[in-house]
Amino acid sequence: MDDFLNIGKGNVIMACHMTGIFDVNRNTVLPDDAYALIKDWADSIIDLNLKGIVFHNNFSDQTCAEIQGQHIQFIKVNHDTRFTPNVYRYFLYRDFIQKHFDELLNVFVTDITDVVVLKDPFQEPIFTGNPQAIFCGDEPKPLLDDWMLLHAAHLRSKISDYQGYEEEFKEATLLNCGIIGGNVQVMQLFLSQLCSLHEKYNSDNKTAYTGDMGAFNYLVRTEFNDRVIHGPPVNTVFKEYQTERKGCWFRHK
Repeated sequence: MDDFLNIGKGNVIMACHMTGIFDVNRNTVLPDDAYALIKDWADSIIDLNLKGIVFHNNFSDQTCAEIQGQHIQFIKVNHDTRFTPNVYRYFLYRDFIQKHFDELLNVFVTDITDVVVLKDPFQEPIFTGNPQAIFCGDEPKPLLDDWMLLHAAHLRSKISDYQGYEEEFKEATLLNCGIIGGNVQVMQLFLSQLCSLHEKYNSDNKTAYTGDMGAFNYLVRTEFNDRVIHGPPVNTVFKEYQTERKGCWFRHK
């Protein structure tokens, strides 16, 4: 993994873009070196004078050289084939934070092809006033819907209390791992625990579902539920494409 080159100490928004690997959510293989797929995310970082890091496996040196600068840094990585990119990204974030812990203050990790930043989250009173919180996206549906039942089938078969957690939180809001953030201490703890879950229970997942949403909701609700903050102003309504909404920090579709 490349060094932390030009972002500097402070607040960072990180994302991962892996191509050449079958994407089970899109049912396709994303093309290599297609900067247009992440341009809206990167432009929103630049426009707000923020700092972003893109972990990738197939952007060309030319593309990276053209875009990389004060606001955006590219870090080339190899893909661990035990996990889908949706899951493997958390290991990249965890390792990066561990390596650069003393250089970081606050961190968000987001999806990259369908998320844009609308406001600087690090300056918002709700963020600064809740230093122990996990901030994340959500969806306008309960945790126990049909898709989540299928998505979590593998984890349910592996984790002894998973079904009990589903029953306890079946009417709770479904959280979305496309947006996760907090101060660096909280994020280091959270990502370490999330990666441990995936290593222990999800590395042999042969189903058509990645387990990222299942593991994320399980960990937040069972270990961080007293300090999770989700929904507005963190995120707009998922899949509502609220392009004119300005009061939230992130738009997720």
